[in-house]
Amino acid sequence: MIPFKKILCPIDFSEPSYEALKAANELALHFSAELCLIHVVSLVPILPASPDPAAFNVPLYQEELEASSKKSLQEAVEQRVSKGLHAYQIVVEGDAAYQIVRIAQEENADLIVMATHGQTGWRRLIFGSVAAKVIRLATCPVLTIHAPHEEG
Repeated sequence: MIPFKKILCPIDFSEPSYEALKAANELALHFSAELCLIHVVSLVPILPASPDPAAFNVPLYQEELEASSKKSLQEAVEQRVSKGLHAYQIVVEGDAAYQIVRIAQEENADLIVMATHGQTGWRRLIFGSVAAKVIRLATCPVLTIHAPHEEG
């Protein structure tokens, strides 16, 4: 398990996920590990076809989401990952928790470093926690980084 050779860090472009990236970057530097950044694009639900020719083009929109995510992930690597690290990015579609676990297994990740967003109450009950699902399903260790508390 230790030393870590490959660290997977899911990014959703939120500040908490950037805090997790900061920790993953430090660990990757310490262990001279590869850093794999992953972003999961949620699937847009497809509704029955509309007879209106100007109807919303779901497949095109999904492609645009994926392209935008790839660009944003590349920018995150350029701006937030230490220059000496071997870092690469993966963008996939689907359920975030399952895709994170699947990619971690496919990439033979030794560690997943991810943010928790601190959802409580009804939001967590309804939506669940991606981090909690990853912790339950992952076959490698998962380091969770709590969302920073804002000073008020």
